[in-house]
Amino acid sequence: MMPADNHTLFYPVTYILTGIPGTEQSQVWISIPFCLMYVVTLLGNSLLLFIILTEQSLHEPMYIFVSMLAAADLVLSTTTVPKMLAVFWFRAGEISFAACLTQMFFIHVSFVAESAILLAMAFDRYVAICDPLRYTIILTKSMIGKMGLAVVTRSFCFIFPLVFLVKQLKFCRTSLLPNTYCDYMTIARLACDDITVNIWYGITMAILVIGLDAVLIALSYGLILRAVFWLHSKDSRLKALRTCGSHFCVILMFYTPAFFSYFAHRFGHIIPGYILNLLANLYVLIPPMLNPIIYGVTTKEILKRVINVFHRWCRRSSLVS
Repeated sequence: MMPADNHTLFYPVTYILTGIPGTEQSQVWISIPFCLMYVVTLLGNSLLLFIILTEQSLHEPMYIFVSMLAAADLVLSTTTVPKMLAVFWFRAGEISFAACLTQMFFIHVSFVAESAILLAMAFDRYVAICDPLRYTIILTKSMIGKMGLAVVTRSFCFIFPLVFLVKQLKFCRTSLLPNTYCDYMTIARLACDDITVNIWYGITMAILVIGLDAVLIALSYGLILRAVFWLHSKDSRLKALRTCGSHFCVILMFYTPAFFSYFAHRFGHIIPGYILNLLANLYVLIPPMLNPIIYGVTTKEILKRVINVFHRWCRRSSLVS
């Protein structure tokens, strides 16, 4: 890091989000699919939440965890995409330091919460398949409430220190952020202080939170697969695999880009910056958009309710007209 002594130190009042560097001429065109993905994300996750909350038969552990995931997806996308579109459409990249820290906080809280929810869903599937007789005894409403509280508490406890660490930094370079949203390391790299502590806290958090969650999820699904292939009935095996299939797709969609982005930023210096930036933007768009589609299509109970909702809506529309 450059020594702070040779620069004028300041605490930024505002930052300027510049968008995706290297794509200035095509940002309006890039914004069109981004906007469409955001609309699908809002409609899909809102519909999923509405169906699960209003249908008494879906008040089961698996669907409650799906609703938690939908809520986290809405927080993640709504925290980032409106400002992203404002940068693309109106060049309105100015954001106050406090607003930037708030956005950073909710982005990372949503990310850590989603990882914990996916772990809870893996545990739910493990109990349902490996110990079905005790499923209702283990996953009671009280237990699910405690798990939900643990998700929120853990996310807050790990992410709040990021805000504290950033506020301790002294800045002397520029207030231009080469991104469409406020990311922890993007802000930290603008500082003239030594950011070794920031870097190591980020690495430690990635290992203890995301890495540990991924290992436990992999262990859960290893035990699930072993139990599935011990089942005597072919139909039972197919049903169990089909139930886990949607969860496994969502898990892959969440962790694969996360690990790729992590290693690319640290070891992928040959990858152009705008490619990494574009991938980071797609990461806050694609999983929240696809999650409700995956659950809506692959989960028979949810798909049935979705069809019923659209059928009732079509009937009402025809009666009004």
